[in-house]
Amino acid sequence: MIDVLLADDQALVRGGFRALVDSEPDMRVVAEAATGDDAVSLTLEHLPDVVLMDIRMPGTDGLAATRRIAAEPRASGVHVVVVTTFELDEYVTEAIRAGAAGFLVKDTEPAELVRAVRVAASGEGLLSPSVTRRLLARVASAAREVVVPPGLADLTPRERGILVEVAGGLANEEIARKLYLSESTVKTHVSRVLTKLAARDRAQLVVLAYESGLIRPGWTAAP
Repeated sequence: MIDVLLADDQALVRGGFRALVDSEPDMRVVAEAATGDDAVSLTLEHLPDVVLMDIRMPGTDGLAATRRIAAEPRASGVHVVVVTTFELDEYVTEAIRAGAAGFLVKDTEPAELVRAVRVAASGEGLLSPSVTRRLLARVASAAREVVVPPGLADLTPRERGILVEVAGGLANEEIARKLYLSESTVKTHVSRVLTKLAARDRAQLVVLAYESGLIRPGWTAAP
């Protein structure tokens, strides 16, 4: 069962999300929050698999709340998906930097939101190739110098190759097909890369790959 927490200051939005999530046999809403502070406290109380987090809320906003959740060791298994009205590049970038596993707009089709919850809960990440390219271009333009994260030198050549493909927005299945590996092998490599780079999730791997200079603006992965 996938436990979901809803964080949005609009009761109508929360009600719609609750109806959608609770209609799925493998999901349930365990709590609702109308403020960022409540989102943090309820997340730490329930430790859900996924938090659907609005950005604009009274007091502590969704980005600050996401940052606080990501900083809590006991919430390491919680995946925050930021959901907002506007698909603004600065929101995408800031959400990922804050520790979000993904980003969705509120006019997303119901089936896509349900899929996003499942993908986030599995730790697969939610960055489509188009969003990945925009995010990386923004990170690159803001970076003043190459930042090599601790652990990058510890990656094997295969693991570096896997990191490049993850940074290109490819899912495990696509990477497996491209590199002629089994999906379980790719999953194992991704897990090792996350551990060695002390990254919370695949979204952070995207930023690390770009900031370290491992990939450059204009590069895209082809499945």
